[in-house]
Amino acid sequence: MRLSRSLATATVAVALVMFLPNEATSYAGAQDGKPLPDLFGADCRISVRGSHVIAHCHNPYVDTDRVSLHVECARWWDLDTDGTPVDVGPALTVRLTGRCWKEVRTAWVGHERVAG
Repeated sequence: MRLSRSLATATVAVALVMFLPNEATSYAGAQDGKPLPDLFGADCRISVRGSHVIAHCHNPYVDTDRVSLHVECARWWDLDTDGTPVDVGPALTVRLTGRCWKEVRTAWVGHERVAG
């Protein structure tokens, strides 16, 4: 009885590995001659408190990312703003701030690859 359970478990494990997509069994397709995925872009977390917006962006990759905060205000008379671009080098974190006079409708961070 014990032999058949372990044999069934091993059979299921082998069957799962055989039916996985080819990219999952090789290292990101590098062995198949396919290009590796483009690893770029800082990870940004945005928080809105009242009329103030704060974004923290961390770049875990080698290429420098130029980020800028964009804030769209809820009131028609309140000016939307595009923040000054800031370069985020490898393994660095930056803090971006913006605000509206009243409520914030939406905020996002733009990314641009820095030629280097």
